[in-house]
Amino acid sequence: MKIVLAYSGGLDTSVIVKWLKETYDAEIITFAADVGQEEELKGLDKKAKATGATKHYTLDLVEEFARDFIYPMIRANAVYENQYYLGTSIARPLIAKAQVEIARKEKADTVAHGATGKGNDQCRFELTYMALAPDLKIISPWKMEEYRSLFPGRAEMIDYCKKHKIPVEASLKKPYSMDRNLLHISYEAGILEDPWFDPTTPANKDMFKLSVSPEDAPDKPEYVELEFVQGNCVAVNGKKLTPGKVLKTLNKLGGKHGIGRVDLVENRFVGMKSRGVYETPGGTILMHAHKQIESLTLDREVEHLRDSLIPKYAELVYNGFWFAPEREALQALVDQSQKYVTGTVRLKLYKGNIITTGRKSKYSLYDMNIASMEGVKSWYNQSDATGFIRLNGLRLRARNLAQGGPKL
Repeated sequence: MKIVLAYSGGLDTSVIVKWLKETYDAEIITFAADVGQEEELKGLDKKAKATGATKHYTLDLVEEFARDFIYPMIRANAVYENQYYLGTSIARPLIAKAQVEIARKEKADTVAHGATGKGNDQCRFELTYMALAPDLKIISPWKMEEYRSLFPGRAEMIDYCKKHKIPVEASLKKPYSMDRNLLHISYEAGILEDPWFDPTTPANKDMFKLSVSPEDAPDKPEYVELEFVQGNCVAVNGKKLTPGKVLKTLNKLGGKHGIGRVDLVENRFVGMKSRGVYETPGGTILMHAHKQIESLTLDREVEHLRDSLIPKYAELVYNGFWFAPEREALQALVDQSQKYVTGTVRLKLYKGNIITTGRKSKYSLYDMNIASMEGVKSWYNQSDATGFIRLNGLRLRARNLAQGGPKL
């Protein structure tokens, strides 16, 4: 048996390497993905092998993450439950995809992950495995009673590491869990499980890593210009950048001005509600700017149709159905809508706020002559509005005459 494990080198996956090897008498290959978390990934090879792995892969997926996962989602303006920018959600299918590719290369028959049986990540990993490699076996230790009985808590896991001389840095005092990538940082569990707990107080605000609090942001606003081509940001302040570098640049700008913090109670796919705190500085700026260039270039009915489908798109990403046919169908519609979403947006960043100060496009559907209230001549005839309104009001008149109209 040969198992490829999604591996971070933290407490959970370090324990899982050893446990898998002993339980299944299997060859373990570990895999870590660099998706922009900016954590130290050096040394994972040595650490994994010391724990029982025969081989380790660390792959740089930053540009692929930005280009093929974040950017398509930004083109769709996808936000889950009107607040969550899907930072963790969108990274998981990429990580699982790379894991499957390694399994194929190594001729492994099994993939494994360390996601718990209560969260969303288990769904995102396993649905991706099933979509891309239905023949592979899946091992999810946290959903196995025998594993949970051995490790009911972190204390038992730390003791296990000491017993087997597994090199980990872990503490029982860590007050929350954190997940970081190019798009965001998420914080949950521990002290954050109380939805009344305030992480923004002076005593708690050191939790945040990507952004200053709005009250600590500079007193002077800063302008930034984003250039789009077919719905994709290709330049910031006139400098051409790759998708990955666009996100890195905007993360620094947004973080400096306290932009992109969200604290919400969300509905998990498995049924429970959970409280999460997120920092998405660059993604928030990018999404805002994208909507602004769309306001100039998208046809009204196309925009409204697309917007009506976005809650479903966001739900698919959140639940783990990135590689499902319905997400692909929605993406085709989204991408068709982006054909003329090209131009430049100017924004002002100030103390947690993104203020639009200008937008322009050679494909703009905005006609100043038509929109003007100053008597400028155009091919719009105001007299036409009389018949337009009368026809739209016909059914309202009929209702009132026949049925008495609405109750007031």
